[in-house]
Amino acid sequence: MDVDLEKGEGCNMSRYRGPNCKICQRNKTKLFLKGEKCDSAKCVFEKKQDNRKFSGRRLSEYGVRLREKQKLRFYYGVTETQMRNSFSKAVTAKGVTGYILLLLFERRLDNIIYRAGLAPSRYAARQLVCHGHAKVDDRKVDIPSQVLKIGSVVSLKEVTSKRLKPILDKIAQDTLPSWLSFEKDKGIIKVVSYPKREEIDTPVDEQLIVEYYSR
Repeated sequence: MDVDLEKGEGCNMSRYRGPNCKICQRNKTKLFLKGEKCDSAKCVFEKKQDNRKFSGRRLSEYGVRLREKQKLRFYYGVTETQMRNSFSKAVTAKGVTGYILLLLFERRLDNIIYRAGLAPSRYAARQLVCHGHAKVDDRKVDIPSQVLKIGSVVSLKEVTSKRLKPILDKIAQDTLPSWLSFEKDKGIIKVVSYPKREEIDTPVDEQLIVEYYSR
């Protein structure tokens, strides 16, 4: 599953290929780009936290907004084009633009697979989808950026489910986000509601991102 070339919309776009830990260091925030590894003792960001000497240079207002935008982009692993397209949708939708923007990213197929615990990181979840292992409403999907609705059902191909059975067996309802449900006997994840703002742990100030794109 770990290959350099990906297929499908959102899979073959230009993405950052450098060390993930440098992204966290540059943004001075742990973005959990390596999933579970970021909670381990091997986390480079934590190791260097005590010895790191940050520059005393103060960011401009533009710099602060840019940093928040970049944090969100790298957190969900999306391109700048996808960021702009998502913002355009959020602006035209009814409601608070910043919250709707986060909601669009949370409801991405790759993020839901990650949130459900079927993949150790969003990158791994994206690979899972790109290589045709995921299904939505019993139809094969290879577009990680597909935004799901309430009632959407996510499952894996039969051969993939057998391979990942130990992971599926460990998924417990009480460890899932409240807006997702898991039917163990069927091996499916279902979107039962949309997450509230307080349930989205993305480490960003979305209002600054709205101001960045609205300038």
